[in-house]
Amino acid sequence: MNDTAPGPKPAFDRHMLEALTCPQTQAVLEYDAERQELISKPAGLAYPIRDGIPVMLIDEARVLD
Repeated sequence: MNDTAPGPKPAFDRHMLEALTCPQTQAVLEYDAERQELISKPAGLAYPIRDGIPVMLIDEARVLD
């Protein structure tokens, strides 16, 4: 078995979404499965999910159009 072989991306645990809020506004987040992001509409930011782990840093968030 080769642990370094690329495989499917780890899935984001949707139960985690219930505990997470936007670090800027404390608003509820929406999960965008296609883009692998957590969206904060009030802040206008999208937080990336990398390897199944949400990156909840404002500096790492993408500004929404």
